[in-house]
Amino acid sequence: MKTRAFGGGFAVVAGAAVAMAIGLGVVAADTTLPSIDLPDPYAKGVSFGQLPEGRQWGGVIAVSPGVDGASIWAFERCGGGNCLTSDLAPVLHFDPSGKLLASFGAGMFVFPHGIALDKEGNVYVADADGKNGRGHVVVKFSPDGKVLMTLGHPGMPGDAPGYFYRPSAVTIAPNGTIFVADGHGGDSNARIVKLAPDGTILKTWGRKGTGPGEFNEPHGIALDSQGRVFVADRVNSRVQIFDQDGKFVAEWKQFGRPSAVFIDKNDVIYVADSQTEDPGCAPDPGCRRGIRIGSARDGTVKYFIPRPNPATDKSGGEGVAADATGNVFGAENVGKGLRKYAKQ
Repeated sequence: MKTRAFGGGFAVVAGAAVAMAIGLGVVAADTTLPSIDLPDPYAKGVSFGQLPEGRQWGGVIAVSPGVDGASIWAFERCGGGNCLTSDLAPVLHFDPSGKLLASFGAGMFVFPHGIALDKEGNVYVADADGKNGRGHVVVKFSPDGKVLMTLGHPGMPGDAPGYFYRPSAVTIAPNGTIFVADGHGGDSNARIVKLAPDGTILKTWGRKGTGPGEFNEPHGIALDSQGRVFVADRVNSRVQIFDQDGKFVAEWKQFGRPSAVFIDKNDVIYVADSQTEDPGCAPDPGCRRGIRIGSARDGTVKYFIPRPNPATDKSGGEGVAADATGNVFGAENVGKGLRKYAKQ
């Protein structure tokens, strides 16, 4: 049951042609299907990450580089489609060669979703469902897996202050401010929640809809070098851009139907499109799914990495990130696993 409580704060527990605007201007993007006629300057994708003997990959929904820029963190669904009945640890840390360095979070989550790190290396993960007293929370861990803070009320969804309802993604500003994309379709929330480093709510914006500042499944979130907030508004097939007070800046549709968005320190934007459909390219209705790479400064789309196994995985990467040298990592939910695309 969805909880609607009032008052209080969060519980803290230890190539299409596009008209674009820069800065505070408003964008009107065209609605044609996203381009796939773009260069792909990456090596063929290879499986990444060595799991302990006997453990199989489940759906991987989110990936992030470590603060060292070389190691890789992933949030994985416990060998299957969720973690509800599993005793496996879903938060995984790999060195650059794919060797598993650490894992934690066993028995804590229902439906792993977003992952992000702050500049101290603390790890934040979003649990986008709830059951049996778990879920609908964002949890902050130390790099070695100690729980430092829990935002939201475990197992209790809501839209009032202090609650999340299916939070899908999280990102952290350099000053520690937390931004959560709260909602995952259906009757869940459709908003962005801004919080201070200690979990105090600073601002909330957005609602269900299709207009500027409205969302239908805000599935990913990232910040550029200017501090602007980029939201993967998945069902609306657009990336929306805001300032940190929630003022609408632009919408970009040239990156497809975004499941995740990642922006590196040079304002290169990586967008995972795991759902675009094009009836005109039958027998493969998802032939335009893949990872689009461009500029967060002007919205130019420069490269396209197609999903690797169209015959067996209709989605490809649902999460995306890049390390400090520009290697791209796709988090594969349907395909189950991590995939590395080396920069050539």
